Amino acid sequence: MKQGIHPEYHPVVFRDASAGFAFLTRSTATSTTTVEWEDGRTYPVIDVEISSASHPFWTGSARVMDTAGRVEKFHRRYGTPGGTTPKEQDR
Repeated sequence: MKQGIHPEYHPVVFRDASAGFAFLTRSTATSTTTVEWEDGRTYPVIDVEISSASHPFWTGSARVMDTAGRVEKFHRRYGTPGGTTPKEQDR
């Protein structure tokens, strides 16, 4: 590797605040916020919105979106031009 052209690679804590989950790894990412880790040392911490502890794919708590119901709800609420719903137009 060429010297002096690569970013610094150092230990960083990534924290998922929504799940209360954090892990220590090495990264080139940096932060001004720090946290004291389990080993007693202080590391920069990067807060993430989602991790394996909170992602539906990994937790198994996926929500099913009812898209047909959403469209029908929209048509009930706002109707269509002419004041009828699509089902009434087909009659």
